Amino acid sequence: MNENARPLTYSGYLRLNELLALQSPRSEEHDELLFIVIHQTYELWFKQIIHEIRGTARALQDGEPWRAAHRLGRIRHILKIAVAQVDVLETLTPLEFSSFRDRLATSSGFESAQFRELEALLGVRNARLADLLPEADARARVQAAQRQPALWDSLLAWLADLGHPIPLRVLQRDVAEPYQGDAQVQEILLRLYRAGGEPATVCEMLLDIDEGIQEWRYRHVKMVERTIGRKSGTGGSTGVEYLAASLHRPVFPDLWAIRSGM
Repeated sequence: MNENARPLTYSGYLRLNELLALQSPRSEEHDELLFIVIHQTYELWFKQIIHEIRGTARALQDGEPWRAAHRLGRIRHILKIAVAQVDVLETLTPLEFSSFRDRLATSSGFESAQFRELEALLGVRNARLADLLPEADARARVQAAQRQPALWDSLLAWLADLGHPIPLRVLQRDVAEPYQGDAQVQEILLRLYRAGGEPATVCEMLLDIDEGIQEWRYRHVKMVERTIGRKSGTGGSTGVEYLAASLHRPVFPDLWAIRSGM
C-alpha cells in the first residue's frame, strides 16, 4: 500500500465536488436551481431503476426469485420517492416557472433517454419515442433496449423453466413488437395465483411496479397542468395532452386482465 496515498473520504468517494458543480442555472431567477436539482435527482433514480430492472431479470434467469423479489421491492420504494418529489416540484408556482422557462429553449423531460430506456426494459415498445431523442448515442441505447427481451419475457421464461406451459408463440415472439397480452398466459397466471408461492409473489410485485409507474405518470400530468396549464411543452410536445394520453397504459397487461377472474 502506498503510504503517501490520500485516504478515501466521503467527498472523494461520492465525487461531491464534481456532483455539486453540475447545477448551472441559465438565469438569475432564484427558483431555477430547484428545477435543475429535482430533474437531476430524477435522472439518478432512473439510473438506479434501470440497474435494478436488469438485476431482476438476471435473478430470474438464474432461478433466484427471492433475489428478484427483493430488487422489485426496491424499485417500488424508489417509485414512491419519485412520486413524492412531485410535491417539492409543485412548490414552484406558474409565475416562478415562467420567469425562467424561456431559458430552457427546446429542452424537455420528453427527451429523457434514461426514462425511455427504463420503459423499454419493462416492455414498452414505441420506436417513435426513441427516434425523437436528439443525441445519437441515446437513440441507439433506447433502440437496443427495445430490441431486447423485456422484464416480462424474463418472467415468462422463468415460469417455463419451472414447468408451466407458457405457449411457444409467446416465448418465441418478436420481442421488438408490443406485447398485448395472451389469454393462455392469463389462465396460467390465474392458476399460479390460486396456488400461491413465489411465482404469485413475484407477479404481484411486478404489478406494484406497473401501478407505481402509472401513479408517477398521473402526478406528473397534474403537476404539468398545474404549472403550465394547456400550453405546449418546452420540447414542442402537446404538454398535458401528450402526458395524459400515456396514462392507463399497463406495462404488464396480463396481470391486470386476470383481476376480473379472481
